Amino acid sequence: MYGLTSQIRRAALSIPTNIVEGYARKGDKELARFVNIAMGSLAETEYLLEFSTKLGYLKAQDFGRLENLRAEVGKLLWSFYKKVGGFEG
Repeated sequence: MYGLTSQIRRAALSIPTNIVEGYARKGDKELARFVNIAMGSLAETEYLLEFSTKLGYLKAQDFGRLENLRAEVGKLLWSFYKKVGGFEG
C-alpha cells in the first residue's frame, strides 16, 4: 500500500509541476506540451485511484469524491490546453 500511495502522490503532484515548468519556458507551444504531459499525469492518477479502489484500499465514497475532483481538473486542463493552442479542431 505504501508504494501505491507514493505513486499516487507523485502522479498528482506532477500535474501542477508540469504546468509550472511549461509556463517557465515562455512559449505557448512549450506550455501546451507540458499541459499535455500534465493531462497524462492526471490519467495516471485516475488509474491508480481506480486500482486502489479495486484492491480495497480506497472506499467507494472516497473514490467518488476524488473522481469528481479529477473530472473538474480534467475539464480545466483541457480548456487551458485548447487556449494555449495545443488542440486545433
